Amino acid sequence: MKAQPAAARALLSAAPLFAALGDEARLHIVSRLCEAGPLSISRLAAGASISRQAVTKHLHALSNAGLICGERCGRERIWRLEPARLTEVRRYLDQISAQWDAAIERLRAFVERA
Repeated sequence: MKAQPAAARALLSAAPLFAALGDEARLHIVSRLCEAGPLSISRLAAGASISRQAVTKHLHALSNAGLICGERCGRERIWRLEPARLTEVRRYLDQISAQWDAAIERLRAFVERA
């Protein structure tokens, strides 16, 4: 099997992060936690267009990806973002953006030479 470059391996390891963020409901949950800070499932489900059980399912998917974590506080579980994982997502997006910028620059240089 052919060895992959380190950058490709790093991006491949980011797939679970982007898969978790690729769902509209999960992205909305992350957005709410970014805006409001740590919240209980009751607060996250309030006003949502999905059931509390669906919110729970999405919270577990985000937790499995390491994007959020829950901590028991009395009878409730309080969910909060994991900033290090969000920073990792940002780093991957910056890397992809830089690759696209380089590709566009190569195309521009090619077109100008022609």
